[in-house]
Amino acid sequence: MHAPQIDGILETAVYVDDMEAAHGFYSGVLGLERMVAGERLYAYDAGPAQTLLVFHRGHTGEDVETEGGTVPGHDTTGHSHFAFRISGEQVQPWRDYLTENGIDIISEVTWPAGGTSLYFNDPDGNVLELAAAPLWPNFLS
Repeated sequence: MHAPQIDGILETAVYVDDMEAAHGFYSGVLGLERMVAGERLYAYDAGPAQTLLVFHRGHTGEDVETEGGTVPGHDTTGHSHFAFRISGEQVQPWRDYLTENGIDIISEVTWPAGGTSLYFNDPDGNVLELAAAPLWPNFLS
């Protein structure tokens, strides 16, 4: 028996110590619209049917009871990583924009397939990536 189909990743999570600094960065610098603001989590629109969850580190380890059921506790330590997809035409505008906003590009990679990734940090030191295709076999354009 084969696994049923997965349609994609709906949510990506990052854990931060300072929720307001994170909001200033994800909304103010990256331009993501905040959809939910709570004590332990902010949720941002990261593209069609894609959500970036910003969790308050150390405040999410316990289960949360809701009317619909229990949300299991989760947490992480250290710096995490995730990537935003961009078009190849947007690599230089993003380079310029990050520089203009005082965001250091900590690394730039040209992948064997020809795509480009720009790496930088959020205020908590999480490693973010802006990636332009081609990169992975399933990310060609």
